Amino acid sequence: MGLLTEILLLPLAPVRATAWFAGRIADAAEEELYDPAPLMARLRELHRALEDGEIDEEEFEAGEERLLLAIQQRQDPDHPSPPPVTD
Repeated sequence: MGLLTEILLLPLAPVRATAWFAGRIADAAEEELYDPAPLMARLRELHRALEDGEIDEEEFEAGEERLLLAIQQRQDPDHPSPPPVTD
């Protein structure tokens, strides 16, 4: 029965392969979306800017709050959306 099924489903092989590839791409995109590493890098850059005197304490706190909210949002999708993070 398995051989007969494979022969009958052979014309659908391109569709099945496309669905498999789409699934792998979706998995990779989801992993990247929820990865906190880019936001943590921005947070380190914000600390560096404060230490170098490029921004003041008020700007630092506002940026830090936005980044921490964005990290929390990525970890808990039910959390309210933070304002957009800009570079």
